[in-house]
Amino acid sequence: MTKDKICKIFDCFQKNNPYPKCELIYTNEYTFLIAIILSAQSTDKGVNKATRELFAQISTPQDMLDLGIDDLKTYIKTIGLFNNKAKSIINMSQDLVNKFNGQVPKERNDLETLAGVGRKTANVFLNSIYGKPYIAVDTHVGRVSKRLKLTKEDKPLLIEKDLEQNIPNQYKKYAGHWLVLHGRYTCKAKKPDCENCIIQKYCPSFGKIS
Repeated sequence: MTKDKICKIFDCFQKNNPYPKCELIYTNEYTFLIAIILSAQSTDKGVNKATRELFAQISTPQDMLDLGIDDLKTYIKTIGLFNNKAKSIINMSQDLVNKFNGQVPKERNDLETLAGVGRKTANVFLNSIYGKPYIAVDTHVGRVSKRLKLTKEDKPLLIEKDLEQNIPNQYKKYAGHWLVLHGRYTCKAKKPDCENCIIQKYCPSFGKIS
């Protein structure tokens, strides 16, 4: 994939959706971090439905600790892997209280010291909240990136490194959002909607995916 074609692809994304946003609903930085953790292997729609009542009750790590793991589970029981996620959220909240005075840190290295927070979660948080040019690699980003020949890798960290190298700086702030949304609604794993794809004339996989 040439730099010229890459620019044309992201120009199309930019023209179609200049300021894309994460589709998770939250009330502050802390609840956003919770929503991201809950979204692993779950849909944003499902997470938003489950957290509507939860976020009306809690807004700080101490609120969550006061709520307790058993009551937390009653709010998120419709989300996949809710038992493990509840444990991670309680432990993460305790880490925030113990290490950061209840405040969500602003640096990736600090975020990754929190229970349940890996590189992808940290990247989503810092990109969405602070506009840092980090690209979080989920299944959508990985799939679309490979179909666009932006990477040949399978491991998220290696895909991220390829995207950092191949995507021009002017697109990086929103690149992850564009790739996620394109994978979620158009370039799906099964039966991608190639006929209605806004980047079809630049896609090296057009007409080759069933």
